[in-house]
Amino acid sequence: MQLENKTVVVTGGASGIGGAISRVLVVRGAKVVAVDVNGEAGESLKQDLGVNFRFVLGDVSERAVAAAAVELAGATFGGLDGLVNNAHASRQAMFNELTEEQWDLSFNTGFRATRQFMAAAYPLLAVNGGSVVNFGSGSAMVGQQTQAAYASAKEAIRGLSRVTANEWAKDNIRVNVVSPMALTAGVKAWSEAFPEMYKDSLAKVPLGRFGDPEADVAPIVAFLLSDDSRYMTGQTLMADGGANKVY
Repeated sequence: MQLENKTVVVTGGASGIGGAISRVLVVRGAKVVAVDVNGEAGESLKQDLGVNFRFVLGDVSERAVAAAAVELAGATFGGLDGLVNNAHASRQAMFNELTEEQWDLSFNTGFRATRQFMAAAYPLLAVNGGSVVNFGSGSAMVGQQTQAAYASAKEAIRGLSRVTANEWAKDNIRVNVVSPMALTAGVKAWSEAFPEMYKDSLAKVPLGRFGDPEADVAPIVAFLLSDDSRYMTGQTLMADGGANKVY
């Protein structure tokens, strides 16, 4: 029970990587409040995970949704120990073809949502210390074509994470980043739209496959939320089969 007695808010926590994270955290002893626009997936997960799981239906880009999720965690479970900013919607297109709406979608659901959830969570996290896990992307580190909006938002999130790791250390709040390469519905859609880019990306993975959200990514998030990582902050952990090396 690596996360026993810890309460965690997970954005995008009903399906995909986020759903896998919610499931693994509860199995490892945590109490989870998941936020997602997918109400059907959220209700299904609530049936599966039972009393240690709560679901908030809402758009993560809205400040009130962040406040509601944090308030629910405090009122239901007595506090907050961790925050996972997993949610991020984006559209793939070459830079010259991206619309303002597509840029707004990526930054509002990615960077803005991350900032707002961190701001909402800070007062409760500061009570006894805690851990924030944000999400980066290898596509930003290598400059993957068609990923300008997504990559830009992800690097903004990494910059924010490094700054807050320094500023919040005095409150014993750790802030780290996970950069996954996992086979999700979004990756499947990308592989169908841009098959050559997908094949090229897969060929660069030394371990020869895209990761499984529940088996390969969620355990790393659980580690960063646990006391086992209490001396780590401001770091980016690559859960990508060795595709990218960060020094």
